[in-house]
Amino acid sequence: MLISTLSFACMNSIVKHLAHISAYQIVFFRAISTLIFTMVFLLKHQVPILGNNKKLLIIRGLVGVTSMTFFFMSTKYLPIGTAVSLRYLAPIFAAIFAIFLLKEHVKPIQWFFFCMAFSGVVILKGFDMQLNSYGLLLILISAVFSGLVYVILSKIGKSEHPVVVVNYFMVISVITGGLLSIGNWVNPIGFEWVMLLGLGVFGYFGQVYMTKAFQTASSTSQIAPLKYLETIFTVLFGVFIFAEVYTFWSLLGIGLIIIGLILNARFKEKSKV
Repeated sequence: MLISTLSFACMNSIVKHLAHISAYQIVFFRAISTLIFTMVFLLKHQVPILGNNKKLLIIRGLVGVTSMTFFFMSTKYLPIGTAVSLRYLAPIFAAIFAIFLLKEHVKPIQWFFFCMAFSGVVILKGFDMQLNSYGLLLILISAVFSGLVYVILSKIGKSEHPVVVVNYFMVISVITGGLLSIGNWVNPIGFEWVMLLGLGVFGYFGQVYMTKAFQTASSTSQIAPLKYLETIFTVLFGVFIFAEVYTFWSLLGIGLIIIGLILNARFKEKSKV
């Protein structure tokens, strides 16, 4: 999980460094380099590329690329650590969607944890005068669509190979990012080509090692909270690489978001036992 979160933090930092390149172009490069890994895996292991439930797989891809695009757009207006922490509000929106789409129930204590996390957003916006309102709107939209991805993945369940699901996501992202980049293309210079291709490499290894972490851990509750280390790593990169400044209020807000979501994750895991 440490390797996974560090990989994702590196990917986030590259996105921040390439702020002068359009979000659509970043989506394109993020997807096309990961697509190479997924296609090679599926062909090597002779896994049917088209999967079973094509409709749900396509919807998951469309919703996923929407969330990813809004996240990349938000990084141009927000400190990268703040953007990542706000994106982690997705489980709250997932719980709301699940109530209506999956007929699931949310316990009162979970709503308390969700309120704790949202109080972090209120503190970020209400007390951190440096927080850009447009960037906040973009990242909240990203979190909403990311929450919807969770619900769609629950509907897909174990009927599809995980790499097939990711492969659909990457194919749709390549097409969407490529088409939207036509009028917004910025020619990368020198090492920027390597950085753009590195987005997919870091993203792929982040996903692979996160999956391995959950597979090898004796219980999900042991490992799940560690995924929020991505926020800490990203904040540190933001401070030391991009000279970003995090006020007391912004750190308090980020802390409340992470604590609220960790407590919810641990409660859900214990309630399954």
